[in-house]
Amino acid sequence: MMAMPALSAAPGVGVRPVVSVPSCSTSSSSSLRSSSSVGQARLSRCLWQGEKKLSLLGRKRVLETVASAELNTVPLSEVASESPARNSDRRLDNEDIKQEARRHNRNEPCTTFSAKYVPFSPGIVTSEEYSLDEVIYRSKTGALLDVQHDYSALKKYDANYWKNLFDSRVGKTTWPYGSGVWSKKEWVLPEIDNDDIVSVFEGNSNLFWAERFGKEFLQMNDLWVKHCGISHTGSFKDLGMTVLVSQVNRLRRLKKPVVGVGCASTGDTSAALSAYCAAAGIPAIVFLPANKISIAQLVQPIANGALVLSLDTDFDGCMRLIREVTAELPIYLANSLNSLRLEGQKTAAIEICQQFDWQVPDWVIVPGGNLGNIYAFYKGFHMCKELGLIDRIPRLVCAQAANANPLYRAYKDGFENFKPITATSTFASAIQIGDPVSIDRAVYALKNCNGIVEEATEEELMDACAVADQTGMFTCPHTGVALTALMKLRKQGVIGPNDRTVVVSTAHGLKFTQSKIGYHSKELEGLASTHANPPVAVRDDFGSVMDVLRQKLSLR
Repeated sequence: MMAMPALSAAPGVGVRPVVSVPSCSTSSSSSLRSSSSVGQARLSRCLWQGEKKLSLLGRKRVLETVASAELNTVPLSEVASESPARNSDRRLDNEDIKQEARRHNRNEPCTTFSAKYVPFSPGIVTSEEYSLDEVIYRSKTGALLDVQHDYSALKKYDANYWKNLFDSRVGKTTWPYGSGVWSKKEWVLPEIDNDDIVSVFEGNSNLFWAERFGKEFLQMNDLWVKHCGISHTGSFKDLGMTVLVSQVNRLRRLKKPVVGVGCASTGDTSAALSAYCAAAGIPAIVFLPANKISIAQLVQPIANGALVLSLDTDFDGCMRLIREVTAELPIYLANSLNSLRLEGQKTAAIEICQQFDWQVPDWVIVPGGNLGNIYAFYKGFHMCKELGLIDRIPRLVCAQAANANPLYRAYKDGFENFKPITATSTFASAIQIGDPVSIDRAVYALKNCNGIVEEATEEELMDACAVADQTGMFTCPHTGVALTALMKLRKQGVIGPNDRTVVVSTAHGLKFTQSKIGYHSKELEGLASTHANPPVAVRDDFGSVMDVLRQKLSLR
C-alpha cells in the first residue's frame, strides 16, 4: 500500500480512498488520501486560495474529484465550512460539542470497521461469535469473551495513516476525539454512534521521566512513569469504564432490558462506574467489601449517587454475589469479566507508543490484581504491532502484592498449575484479589511477550512509595508494588541501566493518604517505616526554629 502523506489528519471517523487532486502549490497533480474532515479542509483551502494557486480549470478538477470520491464523513456541502477563512466553522450559539459534531455530520459511525465478541480461546478455531449489542459475558463453554476487530479492514490503511490520525486528535475538543480512548475509536468500538458515547475526555495521561528516582536509586537513565491515576476519578479504571458505559447507553437506546450497571469493587472500579453512570443518568449498583477500601475510594460512589452495598466479605465474595445477581436481574455486569472494559484500557499501551513518537519501550511494569489490565496492555501493543505501527512488543512485568499473589505463585511453577488463594490484607487494596477472573488472559499475554511476574511485601511496597515520593512523586501503594518489582529486577540485572522502562501508576496517591500518614507517623504495625519523614514539633520562638534548621540542614 502506498504510504499516506503526512497530513494533519483527522478528527473525522471515516476512511477514504486515495484521490488525485491538483496541488495547491503547483499545477501538477499529487496523490492525497483525504483521511478526515481535515483532509477535506486542506482541499477547501486550495479552493479558497484558488485565484493565487490554481487556474479555473484546476479548481473545477478539485471539485469534481471531491464530489466523486465518496467521502463518507463530511459531505461536500460542508467542505467549505472547514476553511479557517469561514465563520461557519465556529460553534453556533446554544450549540454544544455533540451538536456541532452532528452538524458537521461527524456523528455517524464508520461502517468500514467492525468488532464482535468471540470466545477467548487462543489456538482454538471456533465459529462462535456474538454482536457487541448482546448482553453476554462468557462463551457456551464458560470461557471468557474477547473483543475481536476486523483486522482485514484495518489493514487497508497503512501505519502512517493510523499514526497521523491518532496524533491529529491529541489535545482537541472535537467530540468525542478529545478523549485519549475515543481518539482511537476505530480500534475500540468502531460502530458506536458518537451520540451514545459517555466521556469526560479521559486518557491522554502523563508519561513523565522519573529522572532523580531512576538515576539516584536505580542507576537508570531512561525510567518513565505512565501516570494513569491522573484521570477523572483518580485511576486507570476510567479508560475502560467510558467504553462499557457508552455501550450500555447504546443498549438502553436500543431498548435492551438494562435497568442499571453493577460491579464488585475494591474501590477504583466502583468510583469509575459511579461517575460515568452519573454522567449518563444510568443507575449504578456497587458491591464493596466492608472496611477494606480507603475512605477516599468509598466516598466517590456515594457522592456520585450510586447504590452502595457494603458487604461483610472480601472482593472475591463480592464478585461471586454480583455475578449471581446479574444472572437474575437486568443489571449489566461491569467487572473485567466483561471484555469491553479492556478495549478502553488497552489504549494506555497505544498511548505510550504514541508519546514515545511510536517507539517501543523495553519494559512495561503493571500492577496486577484481577489481571485484566496486563492483558489489556498486551492487546494494545499487539494491535500496534499487527497493524505496523511498531515492530515489536515490549516485555511486560506483572507486579503483585505478596499477600495477594496467585499469579506469582503460578509463574514460579512455570504456569503449570494455578490455584486460587485467599488474599490477605494489603495496603495495595485494589489488587487484593486471590481468585482473578482474567488469569487465562494474563498467562497468555505474559507467555507471548516473554513476560515476568514479581511480588512485593508490605514493607517493600511502602518503602518504595516513600522513596519515590521523596523524589517528587506521590504514589499509590499499587505503584509501590510495581516500583518494588522494578527495583528487584534491576538489582538482579534483568533490567539494564539503559533499558527504556515504563512503570504504570494505576491510581493517584491522594486516594491512599491514610497509609502514607501511618507510614510517616510510624504507626503501621510490623513495618519499620525506614524512610519516614514525620513533622518536627518546635516551640514558637525564633531561637528554637533556628536550632532545628541548623541541625536538619547541617548548618553551623
